[in-house]
Amino acid sequence: MELSDEIRISAPKRVVYEALQDPEVLRQCIPGCEELIKKSDNELEAKVVLKVGPVKAKFSGDVTLDTAGAPDAFSLTGQGNGGAAGHAKGGADVTLTEDGNETILRYEAKAEIGGKLAQLGSRLIQGTAKKLADKFFKTFQEVVEENTVS
Repeated sequence: MELSDEIRISAPKRVVYEALQDPEVLRQCIPGCEELIKKSDNELEAKVVLKVGPVKAKFSGDVTLDTAGAPDAFSLTGQGNGGAAGHAKGGADVTLTEDGNETILRYEAKAEIGGKLAQLGSRLIQGTAKKLADKFFKTFQEVVEENTVS
């Protein structure tokens, strides 16, 4: 499954990039996130509760950041296990482009799922993934703009 989109954030690129590296900001923005622990500069551990159709699961997983292209671009990869509900793994490439006092954030994400979740059907999974991504980025935009003083 693949997702891509872009959002415009009323904040300088430096502020947006720093927010994307801040575990507390990310914890607030990730739907269902109960815990997000920074293990190192490029590794995070997450615990997330999600409901996909009739399946509700608590996922534990790791996320690794590749900041080689920072602050203009970076990527992340992760995998999580939801026990009997299944597992997921994927990644995203993010680019940040400054446009005056705003930043355009573009992302392209790919994900693979297995277990009970994979049996729910691609349309339900794709719709849920899009909803979760939209919710993350809308919340992220609100948090960053709220914390930015022009």
